[in-house]
Amino acid sequence: MKVYDKLVRDRIPEIIEASGNKCSVEVVGDDVALKYLYKKLDEEVGELLADRNLDEICDVMEVLFAIAGKYGYSDDEVLTMRCEKRCDRGGFENNIILKNTY
Repeated sequence: MKVYDKLVRDRIPEIIEASGNKCSVEVVGDDVALKYLYKKLDEEVGELLADRNLDEICDVMEVLFAIAGKYGYSDDEVLTMRCEKRCDRGGFENNIILKNTY
């Protein structure tokens, strides 16, 4: 038996059982889930730093959207604010490093 104690995507238990294995799960409230989401974010960012691929980028984004949802924000609200901030302040395409101000 392997112990995980981590938040997983909604279909993971179904996928595990379809493969012929068994698992036990616990459904928790949003307050507990949010704590696990922050742990998951740390895990996924670590994987992104190690693997640097689109799959890991998508995993980080999925966790971020889930965190936003726990705070009551929809995916559309997150994307709209992203666009607003991008229009107002720009993105990160130009690789600008601010060293200091005078």
